[in-house]
Amino acid sequence: MPKSASTLIEKAVVRHESPRLSRLLDKAFAMAFKGLVYAQIWEDPVADMDALQIGPESRIITIASGGCNALSYLTANPHSITCVDLNTAHIALNKLKHAAVRHLPDYANVRRFIAEADHPSNVETYSLLLAPHLDEATRRYWEGRDIVGRRRIGAFTRGIYKHGLLGNFIGLAHILARLYRIDPAEILGAGSLEDQRRVFDERFAPIFERRLVRWLTNHPASLFGLGIPPAQYTALAGEQRMADVLRARLEKLACHFPVNDNYFAWQAFGRGYGRGAEHPLPPYLQRGNLPLVRERLDRLTVRHANFTQVLAEADDVSYDRYILLDAQDWMTDGQLAELWSQISRTARPGSRVLFRTAAEPSLLPGRVPDAILDRWEYREAESQAATRADRSSIYGGVHLYALRP
Repeated sequence: MPKSASTLIEKAVVRHESPRLSRLLDKAFAMAFKGLVYAQIWEDPVADMDALQIGPESRIITIASGGCNALSYLTANPHSITCVDLNTAHIALNKLKHAAVRHLPDYANVRRFIAEADHPSNVETYSLLLAPHLDEATRRYWEGRDIVGRRRIGAFTRGIYKHGLLGNFIGLAHILARLYRIDPAEILGAGSLEDQRRVFDERFAPIFERRLVRWLTNHPASLFGLGIPPAQYTALAGEQRMADVLRARLEKLACHFPVNDNYFAWQAFGRGYGRGAEHPLPPYLQRGNLPLVRERLDRLTVRHANFTQVLAEADDVSYDRYILLDAQDWMTDGQLAELWSQISRTARPGSRVLFRTAAEPSLLPGRVPDAILDRWEYREAESQAATRADRSSIYGGVHLYALRP
């Protein structure tokens, strides 16, 4: 990763005013975050689109992450989408997915390359059909070598969703489960929510009582693989033991939504999307949506930059849908104030801001100056509905703010 990109991440993550041990943990996380973290974003775009009320006049700015949600937002027909990310690997992944959507000849090829993402022919597909349309930095990333010397594009022949920080974490969780003679994929064969509940209660729930699991999850570094920095670990745990928090989040993922309508469950328990036509996929990868996504792809731009800085460079009254993922959990009070100052300056009438938090409550009251936050109304009922609807199930809260008239 170029030094400038590394610096962007370290500035965003490291709490320089914190005690030395906290700073060391922050720096360790920043190191881990420099490579690919999320091959698939872990926020539910359907819940987002419902809460944000995206329409033809919507001018969206969002953190890119794995790129799935921005592509899925195109199905709601927005005016424009600006994707911003600090991570070089995420930028390269977004651009590769865009090229695949635009240039692969048909749905079968798009599905093979992005959804299944493990065919031996995918490297040839990349070389012949995608690489000629990519910028030099993106080609350099995918044709470069990973830590063990393999070309990064080869991950699309081995299952890209098994790679990255989160993919590796899920893989280790599967190994741990098998040590206790549990096959995580068992729940994907459940025929009803009742069956899912039975499998969870009988097979998964007892793991969280194991001494090894409780010991492992008691250390902040153990959750780096979920993309959770030390500052967010504290918010996620609250007053509870981390093993109990993780059990509750996994229970929602396993039991609250039918697995035949939850592609996040397939990623968590199966380490990839299902292969059958009946299996769930993100909106942008669904056959019926591909023509719309292709037609609207020019409305989407990608920037390798700090989110607040992009807003600072924008004109007044230039956006009206802001999607912050969980980035605010990392921020100091000063960073939050600067971010919301720029959001407020650039907000068009009717603007909405959506974000997630590791803990359940919104983190803004008392941390963003009242003079800024008073311009925004917290939509509590809609926030609670979005939290319930979020199939990814990893976050404590989904929060929606609307600009006051």
